[in-house]
Amino acid sequence: MTVEPAPTGDYEAVLHARGFRRVAGADEAGRGALAGPLVAAAVVLPPGWVPDGLNDSKLVPPAERDRLYDEIVAHALAVGVFRISHTRLDQIGLQRANLAALRAALNKIDPDPEYVLVDGFALRRLPVPCLRVVKGDQVCTSVAAASIVAKVTRDRIMVRADRRYPGYGFASHKGYRSPQHLAALRELGPCDIHRRCFAPVSLARYLPTMGDLDDAG
Repeated sequence: MTVEPAPTGDYEAVLHARGFRRVAGADEAGRGALAGPLVAAAVVLPPGWVPDGLNDSKLVPPAERDRLYDEIVAHALAVGVFRISHTRLDQIGLQRANLAALRAALNKIDPDPEYVLVDGFALRRLPVPCLRVVKGDQVCTSVAAASIVAKVTRDRIMVRADRRYPGYGFASHKGYRSPQHLAALRELGPCDIHRRCFAPVSLARYLPTMGDLDDAG
């Protein structure tokens, strides 16, 4: 099994050495989900402090994510979280929603960060310098911390949604595309929190079953 390397914090260390003390990392969760909100988080970690086991949220088991979330919230210099509802996402589109959520999460950082690192997206016209980092959640400690906060926040929202909308399996797949989720969409149709702008939702009742696919072959 391949073990992914943990973020080194090199980006933050260079920025700290150049006098930027409040370096914020920003990331989102739920971009590819068929249901539920898009959640963005921004985190400023104390210089030199990194919780044990920190990594990209997708590479961390759920129990470890919960532990890291608690540590980050307890020790971070600042945490900002913002969510874009499924309704708003349908109105403005995924890309605009993603950028708006990241900006809003950063706006919740108080006092303002002095430098911003963002996973994968270029945020223009910020009042402070900003750097887009490809796979930032795997190389920047502050971005990895933001990915943990965003992911845990969104997962908890979807667990609550599972109780409100039984039958879809939100507690297990968190609204992402899965065989279980697609089967529920075919059987039940979309519920209130499904994203209508996503094709698997808008075409839900026309999706073939696995048996249909086998027969077609």
